[in-house]
Amino acid sequence: MDTIPKLLARNARDLARRPAMREKEFGIWQTYTWADVYENVKALALGLSVLGFQENDKLAIIGDNRPQLYWAFVAAQSLRGVPVPIYQDAIAQEVQYIIHHSEAKVVIAEDQEQVDKILSLRESLPYVERVIYDDPKGMRHYTDPWLMSFTKVQELGRELDRKNPNLFQQLIEKTQPHDLALISYTSGTTGFPKGTMLSHRNLLSACQAFLQVERYSPNNELMAYLPMAWIGDTYWSLAMHYLVGFCINIPEEPETVQRDLREIGPHYIVAPPRIWENLLAGIQVRIEDADLVKKGIYHLFMRVAEKVEARRSQKKGVPIWMRLLYQLGDFLVYGPIRDHIGLRRIRSAYTGGAAIGPEVLSYFRSLGINLKQVYGATEASALVTVQRDGEASPDTVGRPLPGIEVRISDEGEVLVKSPGVFQGYFKNPEATAEARANEWLRTGDAGFFTPDGQLVIVDRLKDVTRLADGTTFAPQWIENKLKFSPYIKEAVAVGADRPYVAALINIDGQVVGKWAEKHGIAYTSYMDLSQKPEVGQLIYREVERVNGQLPSETRIRRFLILHKELDPDDEEITRTRKVRRRFIAQKYANLIEALYSDTRQVEVTATITYEDGRRAEIRGLLSIFDVREEVAAAEKGGRG
Repeated sequence: MDTIPKLLARNARDLARRPAMREKEFGIWQTYTWADVYENVKALALGLSVLGFQENDKLAIIGDNRPQLYWAFVAAQSLRGVPVPIYQDAIAQEVQYIIHHSEAKVVIAEDQEQVDKILSLRESLPYVERVIYDDPKGMRHYTDPWLMSFTKVQELGRELDRKNPNLFQQLIEKTQPHDLALISYTSGTTGFPKGTMLSHRNLLSACQAFLQVERYSPNNELMAYLPMAWIGDTYWSLAMHYLVGFCINIPEEPETVQRDLREIGPHYIVAPPRIWENLLAGIQVRIEDADLVKKGIYHLFMRVAEKVEARRSQKKGVPIWMRLLYQLGDFLVYGPIRDHIGLRRIRSAYTGGAAIGPEVLSYFRSLGINLKQVYGATEASALVTVQRDGEASPDTVGRPLPGIEVRISDEGEVLVKSPGVFQGYFKNPEATAEARANEWLRTGDAGFFTPDGQLVIVDRLKDVTRLADGTTFAPQWIENKLKFSPYIKEAVAVGADRPYVAALINIDGQVVGKWAEKHGIAYTSYMDLSQKPEVGQLIYREVERVNGQLPSETRIRRFLILHKELDPDDEEITRTRKVRRRFIAQKYANLIEALYSDTRQVEVTATITYEDGRRAEIRGLLSIFDVREEVAAAEKGGRG
């Protein structure tokens, strides 16, 4: 069982009647067994072959999580072709680049929105021979012969199957572990994304290493709700899904994930830090809206939970009186919160894709959620390390998985050697040579090992920098502390070769908006809200709180609140919400310069990009907040 299509055939034989997928549609969960999945993939694969899709051809896939799109991955692989997933919210320019660069022959689009996006790019997609759409809603009057419905392709496949009933199994048996299983385009923090080529052996070896540490079974339930173009979703919702045979559950819409999560109550879940931060912000807002009695009970038992978690993380014993209080808190506080966020049955939860703030990790672990950090890279087939049960520390990302070697270079860079290391970047031998040093993958991350063998990731190697006086600081570490605040959605710390650290801050429009309404503060737009004096003081207090946790040399001395959210469409962050620092340094150079001047306000003119490619300009005046005097006073008071 060395390829994903072969695993499909095995599951259809051994787990035929077990649920493989559920999708919520029109408020009802629709279940597909492994036998159903096999028949649907077979029909699609044979239909694609009728249309001329062959070995090594590329199949671009764009849309929200849908069973049909997951089937498309395996249908392409069954023909020894290569699926190329694209972020569903990618703007036209990004979509065009990936489809053209990958030389995709066929595109499978979820719905009318995605089809319109592809149609608008038709003249710049010379390799595309066919666009297949899944959802027919709104497509009745589309008569372009370039387009074909998903069901029509499957009909072609079923007709071929009737003529040659053994063909699909023969095709599956021809698949090889060295076949490309995926071209995953990385998030591209420094330019256009690169197409990471991963084989079946790469993906399945990474999954098998993980299963030596974590126990999964076909009885487990997982949620498939993260972008299909993210390697983390490919890892759990495709490769691991087929290897283990568990059931994945697909929410009705991205907006209904929280509700659908509560209905399923998965055993395992993976989420990037942004989702955990959003969950925490939502809990904090609800607590603030509660009456004094409930608020008092919450804070009392959360203090108990924090103490228990601190002792557990330090491997110290927990006194019996504290355990009893914790059990009472579990009944009154922790259990209801877990149930509210849909994690009542959770066995393990994972966070990866970016660094998570230590406070966020500790908070959820205090609630009794076994949240653990994982570390990896697209080029390493997703996972390299995972925190073992009982070893979850806010400061580390765990130990390397079995069969994976990790070492630190003389420059402090994390290097990885494993069967999961990628085949190279598609049509980019120069970048491949730069990323691979012999058999070792150069991750670009700065890190070190603790004495007990746990890996610590500091930041991206290129982002670890020094102030003008030589003080070293890692921007991401400061940013994560800021984002622990429910009012701060994103932050960018700056200070390379400067006299002090400063920050550009994004407020969370939804959370701060509710706060403003509660306090009778009227506003008309995100920009108007962000520049309200009361909001400025609210964020000022959050920065002061963070400064109290930082060494004096790297405290934030000045900050401003940005007039707009950092947006992937404006190339300020990636689709996985990683900050594109170089681009921000160029785009907001005048704001950064103002943070290192004596001015208290700075004028801004910004261009924003809509999903259809249209652009608009906004103008405003941003306030700059100086916290140097308050920090100095605090230090003086502390010494006194």
